[in-house]
Amino acid sequence: MLNEDEILTALRDCFDPEVKLNLVDLGLIYGIAMEPDPRSTPKWPRQRVKVTMTLTTRACPASGLIFEQVHNRLLSIPDISKVDVDLVWEPKWTPHRISDAGRKQLGI
Repeated sequence: MLNEDEILTALRDCFDPEVKLNLVDLGLIYGIAMEPDPRSTPKWPRQRVKVTMTLTTRACPASGLIFEQVHNRLLSIPDISKVDVDLVWEPKWTPHRISDAGRKQLGI
């Protein structure tokens, strides 16, 4: 069974195309929830994953691309049967949410 760290590792492959930083280190991922999917085909212990996230701004022109990256990256993992993205605006994203690794990469 997958765990949250494995999901976050996969999401580090998804980038905000404007900032050139992955979504995890940018601080856009607020939460990961997983549950078994009894309806999955094939029937091994596959999971449904819900990603709670935000964007840097409500008017983010890359929002569609970002959501598509999240869906495609997670659905490429055989143990995941379904991905839902829950876009939230609270708490509001600020640059303070950027990880230390992200700050180093951005030079701030």
